[in-house]
Amino acid sequence: MHVFITGASGWIGSAVLPELLGAGHRVTALARSDASAAALAAAGAEVRRGTLDDLDVLRDAALAADAVVHLAFKHDIAFTGRFDEAVAADRAAVEAIGEALAGTGKAFAAASGAPVSDGAVLTEADGHETDPGATGPHARFAVAEYVLGLAERDVRSMVLRFPPTVHGEGDYGFVAAFVAVARERGLSGHLGEGANRWAAVHRSDAAALVRLAIERAPAGTTLHAVDDEGVPVRDIAAVIGRRLGVPTASIAPEDAGAHFGWLAAFAGSDRAASSTATRRVLDWKPTGPGLLEDLEQGHYFAARPSGSE
Repeated sequence: MHVFITGASGWIGSAVLPELLGAGHRVTALARSDASAAALAAAGAEVRRGTLDDLDVLRDAALAADAVVHLAFKHDIAFTGRFDEAVAADRAAVEAIGEALAGTGKAFAAASGAPVSDGAVLTEADGHETDPGATGPHARFAVAEYVLGLAERDVRSMVLRFPPTVHGEGDYGFVAAFVAVARERGLSGHLGEGANRWAAVHRSDAAALVRLAIERAPAGTTLHAVDDEGVPVRDIAAVIGRRLGVPTASIAPEDAGAHFGWLAAFAGSDRAASSTATRRVLDWKPTGPGLLEDLEQGHYFAARPSGSE
């Protein structure tokens, strides 16, 4: 297939690109900078210059391809108080691609996240009751529901729900941020008893799932890129503390902001999810290490290269 991908320079996308190329697919990747364009071309992709705001570029590239993988999101503004603006840009991009693909039967896979589970283990069938007018994180879930609805317009659409913890060497996301907090504070903390859980997946397994999705998934399918269904946060904190040589302790909810900073809300959230249906539909078999095993490998605790902060 000829696959058009957005976000190919990102943490997940940079693993998806070689996965697609290695399977014999031709890939055109969206690049918003000269540096990104050069890196993508060197990796073997054809390059289409543009951003998520260049809707005509997105439409044309989608029509020229057999499948679209949409991984890009404006994280640079989403986590600086402008989340709704980032979601609005994502919605416009998804609608432009969706309109272009309507009636073609082509595959369209769009990235999303899994809702907070609050004690349950979410399945692919959960979390679809979303207010189209919602704001904040729920607004992004509404975008995902739009994508699923494209199945009724002859698009082989699917939503890829990634857990917040997509781990692996080179990750500077949530897990790396918790390591940094523990190092700075001299204490690896968890909120309360730390019984809340995080679903997780290794980056290599996430990339394999994306490829399998555009190759096999039926229209209107929700897919969970989840290997570990729910790792208790206290277990994560324990490994971090031991590897850093600092104590592990409970942090009172009222002290969460002071200890964790911007990570406070995430530290206490329960985000467990299963992938039973996804594995069955795609015959997806994760082979990468689980989160705790990956932490034990030590790369999260190595010195970061200059400029990675």
